[in-house]
Amino acid sequence: MSGNIVTPSSRTTRTTRTTRTTCTPSRAARELGLKRGEFDLAVHLGHIRTVPDEGGGGRRVPRAEVDRLCAGEGFPETLRKRVETVGTREGAGLLDVSVGRFTRLARLGVVVPVKFYLNRYRAVVWLYLAEELQQFAADENNASLLSGRTPPGLREQLKEGLDVRARNWRVRHLGFLRRQSAGHPWAQAAAVASLLDPARLAEIVPDPYERTHLSRFLPKPMAYGAPDSPTAQVAERILRAADPDEIAWYRADLEQAVSDARAAQPAPRPAPASAPALGTTRPQRPPAAPGAPHQHPPSVERRRPRGLLGRLCRRNA
Repeated sequence: MSGNIVTPSSRTTRTTRTTRTTCTPSRAARELGLKRGEFDLAVHLGHIRTVPDEGGGGRRVPRAEVDRLCAGEGFPETLRKRVETVGTREGAGLLDVSVGRFTRLARLGVVVPVKFYLNRYRAVVWLYLAEELQQFAADENNASLLSGRTPPGLREQLKEGLDVRARNWRVRHLGFLRRQSAGHPWAQAAAVASLLDPARLAEIVPDPYERTHLSRFLPKPMAYGAPDSPTAQVAERILRAADPDEIAWYRADLEQAVSDARAAQPAPRPAPASAPALGTTRPQRPPAAPGAPHQHPPSVERRRPRGLLGRLCRRNA
């Protein structure tokens, strides 16, 4: 028998071959000397390449990718430095500024967070790449931002409550999701859709078949506490776009992505009902002549009621 039929033996052979040429993220993290959080961040930043699991599981790491990183100059310290993160206080120390000035720079979008978590008080703790902060401090063009008074225009924006930390984090996260999509048109659209509220998604993608197909490619949601818990509600405000201008930007991006996906690979739809073949239509009874008495079909027998009601009907007949 020819074709692409996968028998149990061929599936086992393929799984064995995949296991030999790739490894799990946990094993790769151990061999690279990284903690699991550091490994995940390295994947997000594009420092470690992963591939889909042919068996339908999560992502896997090619053995060749692990060998490449292990053979790199200064391994493993160089790789660790690329994913080292610091909080606000440590970041202020790297820039040699006060904590207050560092927070203002972050709110203005001058420095961009790469991760966040919620502490036990449900407060958002932003984390920054130490390597990026060191590069920022070494750039002479940024000297005016690290000392002296904040320009009047920026001070006014801060007084009005400007804070783009969550927005900038979403931009970085979208870049990661797009890299993970490997160029698949519907996965590219799903990356944008994941940053929008589901109710708004129904407005942007009204076609139910396209919306169902799009949902199959949505990335696994990041869990923060039990659903609808206060912790989850705080995280939701970071994971989803909220500002009208940001929503409008993602809306236009999603509409274009869905249009491109529709052109490249239309969403599956149920097959249309086939019309009956010629000559197989059921014959219709000819219409009765005007004024002719009503006739019951011959296969239907008129039954008279039984019991007392039947006797009364026969007596009156």
